Amino acid sequence: MKVYTKTGDDGTTGLFFGGRVGKSDIGPSAYGTVDEAVSVLGVARSMCERGSELFNLLIRLQRELFVVGAELATDPANRTKLSDGTTRVTAEMVLSLEPIIDDITTRFTPPTEFVLPGEDAVGAMLDLGRTVVRRAERDAVAAAREGWLGSDSSVVQYLNRLADLLWVLARWQEGVSLPLRVHDQ
Repeated sequence: MKVYTKTGDDGTTGLFFGGRVGKSDIGPSAYGTVDEAVSVLGVARSMCERGSELFNLLIRLQRELFVVGAELATDPANRTKLSDGTTRVTAEMVLSLEPIIDDITTRFTPPTEFVLPGEDAVGAMLDLGRTVVRRAERDAVAAAREGWLGSDSSVVQYLNRLADLLWVLARWQEGVSLPLRVHDQ
């Protein structure tokens, strides 16, 4: 099997369960950003101790982002073919992130000011992941407004909660947060 098919040379891409749309259309744009988030979390995971709590959580999150991507890569006409938790994000997936956020939040003293990312490499990469997930969330909101996602979709909520989780993971990883201070020169 060749990696290149040349079918996308005309600026279109194939969708999950069939169909083709422009590569810059709202669905591919959104799932492309999700794919970027998967990669950023992969870089963060590569910096973690193999088998550690954070390493294993990042694997889970990467896999769940594939579910997000699958839903975003499906033409609205094929939504009935989606499978909960495999190709469609569920409300349970969203809710399952909340206890993790609550638990991790107890492991550090929350900053009281804006945080300057970069106390350590993993924390900085988690912050980068958070910003990419927030962009994916904005793309998913736009996709939902254009009817690409169904009104019952949990994609936007999942991405919103995931960005929150990545923020607390970065603060936990860093242990100490450097506040952002603006000085007059």
